Amino acid sequence: MNYIFYFLIVISLIAGAINGRLSDVVNSILTGAELSVKIAFSLIGIMAFWLGMMRIAEKSGLVHLIAKIIRPITKWLFNEISPDSPALGNIALSFSANALGLANAATPIGLKVMEELQEENKQKDTASNSMCMFLAMCTAGFQIVPATVIAILVGAGAKNPTEIIAPTMLVTSIAFISAILVAKLFSKLWRDNQ
Repeated sequence: MNYIFYFLIVISLIAGAINGRLSDVVNSILTGAELSVKIAFSLIGIMAFWLGMMRIAEKSGLVHLIAKIIRPITKWLFNEISPDSPALGNIALSFSANALGLANAATPIGLKVMEELQEENKQKDTASNSMCMFLAMCTAGFQIVPATVIAILVGAGAKNPTEIIAPTMLVTSIAFISAILVAKLFSKLWRDNQ
């Protein structure tokens, strides 16, 4: 990836020099660097806020309550997992983090879920259906509030950064439901072929 960025910068400088617009290229590089710092600082604030909210939800037992509420759904989606598995609570926590647009916070939780699912996996050299389902759900990334994208838009100076909420909910809902259906279909096909 570093080579690609290096190549793009060199090509930009060469094209700017050939066209007599090297000063515009250099100004754009400096302006872009300044903007990236502003965006990074706006991300720090919103990430700290939502990560703090997730920690409070975890400590207060709200995650356990969410896990109980969505238990019928998780029992259907993850029918290989025992009902008292700690993975179910962490699946709810990961789902909550993704729904709030905090993929950065959901990643370590998702890794913990995969470890817990691997402990319950009977075939250690093959991913279980529950592991595949969880991966499909995380990859689809259902979001109610795309907090990270909103923070980037705020940092970039967008006039109405929240106008992306409805389209994001629509698109991620379609992707999420499709991922679940495909994972369920493939789990049945795989089971039938064994």
